[in-house]
Amino acid sequence: MQEHFHFTTDRVKLQKQYASILLFVSAQLSSIQIPLQRRNRHLLKQKDEVIITIHVLGKLLGFTSERAWHRFVIGNLFPKDLFPERSRYNRRCRALSFAIKWIRHQLAKRGQHHAYAVVDSLPIELCHSSRMYRAKRFHGIADIGYCASKKIAFYGLKLHLQATDQGLPMGYVVTEASCHDRVAAETVMTQIPHPYNLGDKGYISQKLQKKLYEEHRVAFWTPVRKNQRIRQSDAWKQWMKRKRKVIETVFSILVDSYRITEIRANSVSGFETALDGILLAYSLVVLRLVER
Repeated sequence: MQEHFHFTTDRVKLQKQYASILLFVSAQLSSIQIPLQRRNRHLLKQKDEVIITIHVLGKLLGFTSERAWHRFVIGNLFPKDLFPERSRYNRRCRALSFAIKWIRHQLAKRGQHHAYAVVDSLPIELCHSSRMYRAKRFHGIADIGYCASKKIAFYGLKLHLQATDQGLPMGYVVTEASCHDRVAAETVMTQIPHPYNLGDKGYISQKLQKKLYEEHRVAFWTPVRKNQRIRQSDAWKQWMKRKRKVIETVFSILVDSYRITEIRANSVSGFETALDGILLAYSLVVLRLVER
């Protein structure tokens, strides 16, 4: 699909998306006090804000292949002699990952004014299940875990994400697939603390709830199991179930439209840069700063 994207894309819409992202990134980048140290600055073909904008735009359009995206850029947005070659472009994206992360973090802070936040995890499968016992990708970082919702074992990573009731991503952590949701819950919810959080049964822990409230003033509600002494009304259960659906919608959009589970990077820095780019692109759409 990406190979033939240039036959169906709307050039006018593409230019509007590019201009909107560039305007926002330029304004945010001027606030960063730490300059990126590099040699031969005078030989740069494009500024940092343009590189970040192109990276985010690629994630907005759902490209997973950096080769296909670079070919699309030099065929539709920039002449070949005015844009860095593919390897140099990829290196600059990774070098600017701190700026991409900082900009996304500033957007995520707006979620503190939303009504509530929901926490959940998304499995990121790195290979087919038939090869999971001999896979070498991210060896030593990824491992084999179990997805309870799909009832399957998989080799890969797990994205723990906090999103607001309006679908804005806030804190996130990427762990090995075998990491339990409760282990990463505190780190996720304290990056950008929201006073009201909801979770599913995988986060049930009175000790965790008590610690979050006493140390961070974060209220965390989960359903209860049948063998617990605590009783919840049917109305409360239905309310919780309805409110927690927002995180499922967020994951569905990230997987289907932004292809977050299909990141092809083989290095940690490349994976992190791609992930932050996807979350930044999605945040811009949620806040209606960019048209999808």
